[in-house]
Amino acid sequence: MARPLLWLALLCAALAFSTCAAGLRLELTHVDAKENCTTKERMRRATERTHRRLASMAGGEASVPVHWNESQYIAEYLIGDPPQQAAAIIDTGSNLIWTQCSTCRAAGCFSQNLSFYDPSRSRTAKPVACNDTACALGAETRCARDNKACAVLTAYGAGVIGGVLSTEVFTFGQSENVSLVFGCITASRLTPGSLDGASGIIGLGRGKLSLPSQLGDNRFSYCLTPYFSDAANTSRLFVGASASLSSGPPVTSVPFLKNPDVAPFDTFYYLPLTGITVGTAKLAVPAAAFDLREVAPAKWAGTLIDSGSPFTSLVDVAYQALRDELVRQLGTGVVPPPAEAEGLDLCVGVAHGDAGKLVPPLVLHFGSGSGSGGGDVVVPPENYWALVDDTTACLVVFSTGGPNSTLPLNETTIIGNYMQQDMQLLYDLQQGVLSIQPADCSSV
Repeated sequence: MARPLLWLALLCAALAFSTCAAGLRLELTHVDAKENCTTKERMRRATERTHRRLASMAGGEASVPVHWNESQYIAEYLIGDPPQQAAAIIDTGSNLIWTQCSTCRAAGCFSQNLSFYDPSRSRTAKPVACNDTACALGAETRCARDNKACAVLTAYGAGVIGGVLSTEVFTFGQSENVSLVFGCITASRLTPGSLDGASGIIGLGRGKLSLPSQLGDNRFSYCLTPYFSDAANTSRLFVGASASLSSGPPVTSVPFLKNPDVAPFDTFYYLPLTGITVGTAKLAVPAAAFDLREVAPAKWAGTLIDSGSPFTSLVDVAYQALRDELVRQLGTGVVPPPAEAEGLDLCVGVAHGDAGKLVPPLVLHFGSGSGSGGGDVVVPPENYWALVDDTTACLVVFSTGGPNSTLPLNETTIIGNYMQQDMQLLYDLQQGVLSIQPADCSSV
């Protein structure tokens, strides 16, 4: 069996879990806020993360969309009885829940901020057997060589992890204890710093090993506060019955496309994007450029909604059309990028930091797929442009094309979390619909 490449992207949190019968609520804090980064430093770090992600996809197995270096939020939780502290990336683009364990081989695991989870200290730790049904729930697991234990072996753009599948009690907040299947990782070879000090992953993907699937929940939602806003404004993730929308602004409901049945593409959230308008000008880009399609044997490309990628990346034909139209509309307002704006190639001069007076809004047009729904989502200027200094704002949308880009990356469009700021997104997995609603996320 080929090792799957999972797209690790994340929406993660620096904790404050609260739970009740109505579902799970998580308060999210951006990792840069924990380090007291300035706006300029945040901008630089987010740009570097986006480019590292694209670079990690450029060749070999890493050409599959992989979010690994873009971990932006960190979540803390408790595992075992008595409980041990752990921290994780919460990832909408993968399924497996895993953490590094104390049985990691010498020099065989990456550095993390907390102590490794020690199953020998827990009364509730239990290995999963090869013949257990849980061992056949996903491409991430398989029978070990002894045909007794259930092994975990997964390749990512940043390396490989391996270990054994186990069950354990997880504690979210003060009262919610749930038994989950997870990977107890005993060996990992990953790019240093890939997890920003976290000890593992909690997957929210579409597979049977993900957190929503194991909890029997069919919906989750999140609302991300503006990236450059006051660090005290936390974002929020809701899982289960607590995931809902407000009765305020209008909602655009977009159907998820039917996933391919091949890993890792069966995990992602594909959307029927059909076109883009800038101001009042619709870009001359064929809808087929955004379609979900097989671009090579067992490799699929399309349009993905991603809670972890910092900035949006478009297929090159769409990116070039967008850039050309913006240059035409902005005219003499275009200025050379500042020296510190490395990797950004379209900027405007702004007075008092207000790019919205010069830059037009963006409109994403979604079709109905094979069902009902679809519609337009308006993206305000501040969700696809960013200030790089007091007098300059730059476009923070990138191309997935380039001389080193390979299939399926160069045919993939990724809607990143910067474009999702101040929007409440509800993933209804039972109905197969993503609902998008403008919101003041600081008050959700």
